Amino acid sequence: MDYGFETSAREKGFVSVCGIDEAGRGPLAGPVYAAAVILPQGLVIEGLNDSKKLSEKKREALFDIIKEKAQAFSVGIATAREIDEINILQATYLAMKRAVEGLRIPADYALVDGNRMPPLSIPGETVIKGDAKCPSIAAASIIAKVSRDRYMYELDREMPEYQFAKHKGYGTALHYEMIKKYGISDYHRLSFLKNLSEHN
Repeated sequence: MDYGFETSAREKGFVSVCGIDEAGRGPLAGPVYAAAVILPQGLVIEGLNDSKKLSEKKREALFDIIKEKAQAFSVGIATAREIDEINILQATYLAMKRAVEGLRIPADYALVDGNRMPPLSIPGETVIKGDAKCPSIAAASIIAKVSRDRYMYELDREMPEYQFAKHKGYGTALHYEMIKKYGISDYHRLSFLKNLSEHN
């Protein structure tokens, strides 16, 4: 992992380059989260990687380091209702837009994980598998993932019957079983549960 993408953007004259990634596109419940992170040029954070490749303990440790050392970071969300209203792709874009707009230092260029560029107010580019190649995107993936997991733990305390702490809202057998037993909550994405009968 190196700062090639960030350096290239700076060579074009951009100053505040942010990495953007999301967490929680696939679950049946909870918001989709996105994070935008601006890292100081050349900062080395040992162990930085795609959040999905890290243990929860490692993600938590890196989360604190990123928060401390980043020039700026911000988290944006789109709720389950917004996901139902505008679809998951548009809701992910909305969360990314909110994350960029929430940065304490305004970004002037965005490096976005994946192959589709959200409609942002600043120019940018997509980086396929960016969370494993590009430090600012990897940092954003960790901030988004840990922030969302913490929210799901809170939700678990509020509604323990669904056992959100175990599955984080993803469509596991346990989660489907809890939905069948307790019904659909206000936190579930109705558009993701249209084929619920297939899991009976």
